Amino acid sequence: MKKKRIIPVIALSSALLAGTLSPIQGQAVQKQTTTEAIAQKYGIEKGNKPLFVVEKQSAMQKASTPQEALKYLENNKEKVKIKNPTASLKSTKQIEDKLGMTHVRFQQTKDGIPVEGSEVIVHFDENNAVKSVNGYYNQSVEDTAVSTTPELSGSVALSKAKKSVNAPDQLDYEPATELVIYPYDGQNYLAYKVNVNFLGEKPGNWFVFVDAKTGAVIDQYNALMHADGYKATEGTGTGILGTQRKLHTTLKNDKKDREGTEFYLYDKTHEDIEGIYTYDFKNQWRSSSVQLPGELFSDNDNSWNTQYDRPAVDAHYNSEEVYKYYKNEHGRNSIDGEGMAIKSSVHYGDNYNNAFWNGYQMTYGDGDGSFFIPLSAGLDVAAHEMTHGVTTHSAGLKYRFQSGALNEAFSDIFGALVDADDWEVGEDVMAPDAVASGRTSLRSLSDPSKYPVGSAYAPYGNGDGMYPSNMSEFYDLPVGLDNGGVHINSSIINHAAYLTGEQIGKHKLGQIYYRALTVYLTADSNFSDARKALIQSAVDIYGEGSAEAVATEDGLNQVGITE
Repeated sequence: MKKKRIIPVIALSSALLAGTLSPIQGQAVQKQTTTEAIAQKYGIEKGNKPLFVVEKQSAMQKASTPQEALKYLENNKEKVKIKNPTASLKSTKQIEDKLGMTHVRFQQTKDGIPVEGSEVIVHFDENNAVKSVNGYYNQSVEDTAVSTTPELSGSVALSKAKKSVNAPDQLDYEPATELVIYPYDGQNYLAYKVNVNFLGEKPGNWFVFVDAKTGAVIDQYNALMHADGYKATEGTGTGILGTQRKLHTTLKNDKKDREGTEFYLYDKTHEDIEGIYTYDFKNQWRSSSVQLPGELFSDNDNSWNTQYDRPAVDAHYNSEEVYKYYKNEHGRNSIDGEGMAIKSSVHYGDNYNNAFWNGYQMTYGDGDGSFFIPLSAGLDVAAHEMTHGVTTHSAGLKYRFQSGALNEAFSDIFGALVDADDWEVGEDVMAPDAVASGRTSLRSLSDPSKYPVGSAYAPYGNGDGMYPSNMSEFYDLPVGLDNGGVHINSSIINHAAYLTGEQIGKHKLGQIYYRALTVYLTADSNFSDARKALIQSAVDIYGEGSAEAVATEDGLNQVGITE
């Protein structure tokens, strides 16, 4: 197997928990610090070329459709640098936004097989004129011969993938296997992309790329992201910090199994979604008797006030608050935009110091009482984890290097927008010992460098061992540490958002960042791509030269993302 460039993903707090909170002073390694140089090192070398073309005076097309988008691309091959758009691009999604613009997404293919990480988006205005084109296109795949006939079956690839990541025999979700072209280390492989999802002390949502010719594992990474008969009614409960909550619950009268009426943490008051559910995982890791999501939380009097109830009360309440934010601010109908059920499980594991999004739902540990209290106490933690879900169903940012740092940053930023009282993340889940030591939150958008990174990461920065707030402080981490810095370098984007938000306010900041995430960014986007996407989003909403567009660019400039 070739040397991997991807490692297991660490969850919400993992950048802190992998080592001590005190940095080791070490000599900084030599590193490239410009956005362009780092992008060259980690992204473009794979053959994926970033694309961002802005049209000032584009001719109107007949309609804002995939067919018309392809016609535009065919007529502008030199400009967009795609040789054969009709043969190599397959339409995957078409959406119209509240500005009246239409966005058509295409997946690059070869002989009908998708090219991993290569996606092109054509953006039409309300008059059917193409305003811009962006994404990634892999010219090397188009220019070279790649066999698209596998020699191994998908079931063999699944077996090899499970063995590679030490997956249990019993998986918690049905595994998925897809044949793809996978550019890696200068070669274009025909590979099976296998997704296996399981629980345990080290839960996994692994993507494993298995050579479809030889069966060798080419690459792998853990994308675990660290954060009827029922009648609607309303209950009350006490949260972890003693806050009294009004809860949307349901009741069910089932005398066959129980004596009388039972109440459940199941909110069915929102007509456009499948419901908001909160489950009890009973402090298990995984077993034959309990699997995600666990057992739906129940009570016989609809008054949720016991100590054991409290994490569930906060998870249930906070899930609805995040749902309402995305619905009211951005018109988004649940995590996937299409009304999917919102599920949370609490009491995961034994003193588990984390929360995570596993591609399907949110899961919260109870903390160890020393560093964290139960993590469902934090509204921003819930928003962080649910935003990972939004990212999964929009940009799909890969959880490694700069794209992974963007993934983490957008979750932190929307955490601070939903829990709008401050610019901190995780301030409500820190345990007394952590607070006494000076750790009053998990991360800070306003002042990232007030906290140290883990001791293992310090030598890869500028020597001060603190979270970075500028590209000059970028941590040039190897893939074996924090997936190349997803939790650490995210603070640069966090700080850019803070600087912009202080100028234009959190509402406008949210509009700009949400549009960039859901309209312009793609799986392999880096910081430079994010700059273009954010500025273009501000221009789309508020106009070219507007105070909002200027503030967006200024925030990015101040943190050294200048190209």
